[in-house]
Amino acid sequence: MSTLDTTDLGVTIENHIATVEIQRPPHNFFDIDLIEQIADTYEKCDRLNEVRAIVLCAQGKNFCAGANFGASDPGNAKDSSKGELSNSLYRQAVRIFRASTPVVAAVQGAAIGGGLGLAVSADFRVTCKEGRFSSNFTKLGFHPGFGLTVTLPELIGRQRATLMHLTGRRLNGEEATAWGLADHCVALENVRVAATALAAEIAGCAPLATISTRTTLRLGLADRVARQTDHELVEQNALRSTEDWNEGIKATAERREPKFVGR
Repeated sequence: MSTLDTTDLGVTIENHIATVEIQRPPHNFFDIDLIEQIADTYEKCDRLNEVRAIVLCAQGKNFCAGANFGASDPGNAKDSSKGELSNSLYRQAVRIFRASTPVVAAVQGAAIGGGLGLAVSADFRVTCKEGRFSSNFTKLGFHPGFGLTVTLPELIGRQRATLMHLTGRRLNGEEATAWGLADHCVALENVRVAATALAAEIAGCAPLATISTRTTLRLGLADRVARQTDHELVEQNALRSTEDWNEGIKATAERREPKFVGR
């Protein structure tokens, strides 16, 4: 066991690369505890001279299939008495964006909803044709979160991001790569290997210069995410009281098309 391991993360360090593996298979749904563990691990890696790049990956079928809606409040599993998303979740998410070590995400399956937000928080994404990328919030009667209303347009352009947000359209790995949402599309069995190879390219460069350059390229990003998540949270909390939100969650659980009524 690594000293950096947590309840839901396995961490290994080799050749200046920290492999951070989410261990909630098969779908790796997130809650505040998982996002906090990732933020803590990134900050610890920032303080280690032997870590020059991070590979974020996951056990099981999917990278991260979204929030754990089985909990009464996925935004704050520790205190869900109000039944609202807590800003605690997004405070932890902003910490991920403030970390300084470059990150390559290995997306072997679904990166859906907040899971897409987590994948987009990385500098690069390596996927396969089995990869699935979707901002499915409106399909749930909900508002996008995890800063995706700012990060996705910056990554793939406003028009394509708007299309993803307003339709909930799902892209496979090849489509995501063509759109610039993913950087490489390889065979399923090679996703983590290819992500590690890309991380090795980064780790082979001068570490101080790499961090300095990355900081300049992402200048202000965490602050923009912080401001945007404040607004996203207001919209999300308002929509959680609607009939459409309840119908969206119920329809998803029952694997059927939702019947929205606009209330």
